[in-house]
Amino acid sequence: MVAAAPAIFLPETQDVRAFLTASEIVDFEHPAIQTVSKTFHERSQTEVKRAQVIYDWVRDRIPHSFDIEGKIVTCKASEVLQHREGICFAKAHLLAALLRSVGIPAGFCYQRLVFDDAQPGYLTLHGLNAVYLRDLQRWIRLDARGNKPGVQSEFNPPKEQLAYPVRPELRELDYPTIYAQPSASVVRSLQTSPTPSQLAAHLPVELP
Repeated sequence: MVAAAPAIFLPETQDVRAFLTASEIVDFEHPAIQTVSKTFHERSQTEVKRAQVIYDWVRDRIPHSFDIEGKIVTCKASEVLQHREGICFAKAHLLAALLRSVGIPAGFCYQRLVFDDAQPGYLTLHGLNAVYLRDLQRWIRLDARGNKPGVQSEFNPPKEQLAYPVRPELRELDYPTIYAQPSASVVRSLQTSPTPSQLAAHLPVELP
């Protein structure tokens, strides 16, 4: 299902350099990320194609920890790459790192979603990315969570095809800001939860 973009959807700063820098979490200068990054340069010629190849790789080659009943919690982009698993936030950290490593501006977006449709009152944050495609001169949100029955996200610019179109009647919402760095509360939850099951019980419900 193709989800419409929010009415207001803007980067927190107009300085594109903020969406190209490395950080403790988006650590694309790590040798392992640099090694993988070089392969994307070799496999794609245009910026749009390169972004698609990177997105597809993270979505399909890095399993979501909950889907595989993973035993560890990853946070830094290099950790996600090393262990080849992560939840939505962690996969977003890796996708941003790989995109930035090839010079494509990438930021972080969030949604508030129902965690389990069997418990519609149980809300939680969900993490995804936005990428600025110069050929289109616009930001496009991408969700590398990973496809499964009932969840189908695709790279389909200029349209968005996200994993979870929001349902306002269930108090779900799209946060309208593209952030240059991951939410501190999300990072804290990832770094202080020993296992995915413990993390699930302590995921942030909303952005501060």
